[in-house]
Amino acid sequence: MNFRQVEAFRAVIISGTVSRAAELMGVTQPNVSRLVAELEESVGFALFDRVKGRLIPTPEGQAFYRDVDQSFRGLDLLRSSAARIRDFGSGQIRVASLAAAGSTIVPRAVKRFRETYPAAVVTLNIMSSAAVRNHVVDGDFDLGLAADEVDLSGVEHQVFGSFPALCAIPPAHPLAKRDVIRPEDFEGVDYIALSAEDRARLQFEHHCAAAGSRPNLVIETPFAITACALALEGVGLAIVNPLAIDGFAQRGLVFRPFEPSVYFKSYLLFRPDMQKASLVRAFVTALMEVRNAR
Repeated sequence: MNFRQVEAFRAVIISGTVSRAAELMGVTQPNVSRLVAELEESVGFALFDRVKGRLIPTPEGQAFYRDVDQSFRGLDLLRSSAARIRDFGSGQIRVASLAAAGSTIVPRAVKRFRETYPAAVVTLNIMSSAAVRNHVVDGDFDLGLAADEVDLSGVEHQVFGSFPALCAIPPAHPLAKRDVIRPEDFEGVDYIALSAEDRARLQFEHHCAAAGSRPNLVIETPFAITACALALEGVGLAIVNPLAIDGFAQRGLVFRPFEPSVYFKSYLLFRPDMQKASLVRAFVTALMEVRNAR
């Protein structure tokens, strides 16, 4: 049994005659008849009854056709998959992001990306930067967005952006009246800190130490969006990533620049050779466009 024989059998079934089957396959009628006869010999039972010059499927032929048709449906799916890969890359893109960008800039990029590639499927997971890096290295995700404290060895990467930190201040706090917040303003002030390994936190605490200022650390959290929520509740002041602040000003949280500047730097991480995949390139373009539109 070979594919051409099965194709001839299917063509006769769906077209109804040998002549139409020959047209479908682009061969002569004798070739179709020969291929069907060879298939019958191979399977060991008659696929058609010959009635007055017509081929009528036998019950065995009908039962065999159901499996043949299912196989061809699978082949059609493979053709569709090949077309998606040719036109859009893999047809699916898996993205992992740090939390600061996962609720703001990345969803906007997904929207922009899908305007161009509506048939592509996006998987988006939000996790810590260290987890983003590890999952990309392990091949679980095609693209990652992570903070600069991650280990960049063994992973393709490029700088995504460097964003100046903002100071998040409860609306009733006395420092909300200031135009700029400085290290000395944190002396004795309740302070919501990011994770100990966060580079922006380390920069902030270095500036405070240099100024002889001692903030009163009351809580640590790895997520800037959580730090904003805590600040809104009046728990303390926080130094936060500006990517994470959407919606909080409307709820009353006050944001002020911090000087000297503290930066949240982030990287795009890729699986090996994933930068060459068309869907990954398109998603990176969408991320950059959203970043630039801020």
